[in-house]
Amino acid sequence: MSTPAIVVFDLGKVLVDFDYAIAARKVAARCKKSVGQIKPLLEHSRLILDYESGRLTRREFFEGVRGVASYGGTMEEFSAAFADIFTPIPPMIELHAWVRRQKIPTYIFSNTNDLAVEHIRRNFPFFREFDGYVVSYEVGAMKPDAKIYAELERLSGRRNAEILYMDDRAENVAAGAARGWRTILHESPEQTLAVMKRFGLP
Repeated sequence: MSTPAIVVFDLGKVLVDFDYAIAARKVAARCKKSVGQIKPLLEHSRLILDYESGRLTRREFFEGVRGVASYGGTMEEFSAAFADIFTPIPPMIELHAWVRRQKIPTYIFSNTNDLAVEHIRRNFPFFREFDGYVVSYEVGAMKPDAKIYAELERLSGRRNAEILYMDDRAENVAAGAARGWRTILHESPEQTLAVMKRFGLP
């Protein structure tokens, strides 16, 4: 099997782990809501979906959370608490570095927001080592919407089996496979490494 022309990495749960409970505890300390009430608001509410889809600005997202949660801190305090939820996944970061050493271009392909990207870029040097970034808040669409997959193809100039894509969510992987991409449903670094060998990356 031929080597893929590019390797595309999801970000959360692939290269960095995250835990919204960390942010929820910090936000709850400045409002009258419990951690259990705040965590869903930050993790999968309409507010966060609109923010990560580019329909809300950072300020609008903050104002929305503040209104629902009666948050008493500043936007700067909220931004710091909201973004500081990530920890690196070393075996996958090492895998990315190895792919780069093979002179294969790599791309970030993520449902995310500008606060998260700024935090990761500032704190995790590996994030700066990609050839391109396709992120939902800039595209105005979230995986598995076809629009964001088309943007990755446009940016990279690659299509079909030229693209090897890994993601931890089955619906996102399925959308890539439907476009002819080679895909890996990421469950662990060991499993992903084994599948990459089958795709011509020893």
